[in-house]
Amino acid sequence: MQSEIVDTPAGDARITWHPPKKGTAARLVLAVGHGAGGGIEARDLQALAAALPPLGVSVALVEQPWRVAGKKLAPAPRTLDTGWRALWPVLAKRGLPVVAGGRSAGARVACRTAGELGAHAVLALSFPLHPPGRPEKSRADELLGAGVPTLVVQGGNDPFGKPAEFPDGGHELLEVPYADHSFTVPKRATISQDEALTVLTDGVGKWIRSQSAR
Repeated sequence: MQSEIVDTPAGDARITWHPPKKGTAARLVLAVGHGAGGGIEARDLQALAAALPPLGVSVALVEQPWRVAGKKLAPAPRTLDTGWRALWPVLAKRGLPVVAGGRSAGARVACRTAGELGAHAVLALSFPLHPPGRPEKSRADELLGAGVPTLVVQGGNDPFGKPAEFPDGGHELLEVPYADHSFTVPKRATISQDEALTVLTDGVGKWIRSQSAR
């Protein structure tokens, strides 16, 4: 694991790399941004950073400038996109296909910028399809406009959009049963927290292997 600071017009961002171990060649890069309410310590991001390198995936956990600066509130979407665009040359410099990813607000950034940046695919974790209780405020156009193969991983009880609420389109959808927006499952669920994360990492691993083959 190694970290590097990247200067962007929105301030200093940070990339923490989780590459495959020696002897395992990296086939692609998965760059994953965090949400508006937390950082790369999110359980799903950490689970992917542990599970994917053995599959030949170099995982880059991306911290937006506002988070690196210690601020508590995320800036406007336009500023998030600016930071992400400026990071892209560093993510792509290894000459490998780059899958753009993120959780929540980070998933929106990945979808909005995928086409212009030449992303190989998009991984959208806990895509916030709408604000809680406001299904009329749909952000489906961002998801449907990604323009590249996209996997949405959504908790079965996510108040920002349950799997059944998602429109048909050119994306695949993986449901994590009982999980909320943070992929937390209640104690009464028939699967444990560890099992829920295994559903996530196994599903993403299978999908990302299919992307590295194309």
